[in-house]
Amino acid sequence: MKREQAKACIEEIGIFPGIRVASADEALYSAETIFGAGIPIAEITMTVPGAIDVIRQLAERFPNLVVGAGTVLDKETAERCIDAGARFITSTGLVPEVMEAALKRGVLAIPGALTPTEVIAGWKAGADFVKIFPAAALGGDLYIRSLKLPLPQVRIIAAGGVNPQTAASFILAGATAIGVGTELLPRDAVRKRQDHRIHELARRFLGFVKEGRTVP
Repeated sequence: MKREQAKACIEEIGIFPGIRVASADEALYSAETIFGAGIPIAEITMTVPGAIDVIRQLAERFPNLVVGAGTVLDKETAERCIDAGARFITSTGLVPEVMEAALKRGVLAIPGALTPTEVIAGWKAGADFVKIFPAAALGGDLYIRSLKLPLPQVRIIAAGGVNPQTAASFILAGATAIGVGTELLPRDAVRKRQDHRIHELARRFLGFVKEGRTVP
């Protein structure tokens, strides 16, 4: 999958699932389940045991899945994730060496940011999207709206505290996508392999994105 295809998929779906679970098996299950539910995007965080091998397995088994690496904090890790098949690299904050590694290798660069200065720095460095984290803690959708007014050209992913009550509001405020974790993949649902429950949550979140995009 080429870089532009991965970017287009994230823009179309509008959901950026963060998979931060207790084991490699749970990460594989989570990614496979949301993929089957119509969300072909999975961010495997580096806090998952064996995260890079999980990325490799998913990239090999699901060529149409936009799988990437999250919480990447150094160039070496970024390189290993890209070698494993990551389609994007994202960080909790703005880490220039990680961005440079992603852009050099032709995968999506998605830095984290919080302040307008960080958002602008990430965008000027070539970010495909800028992930605002933690979005809810700093004012929620009102903060996203405040950022988008002077920076309409920046594609924003709102993450951190997004839930069913606020999801549509973040999209309406101008976020290209919403980052969701346990609200989409509850720990007990993953542990008990409750496919039906996760599929229903995926359906709801896809509906929230549609709602946010269609409100006049």
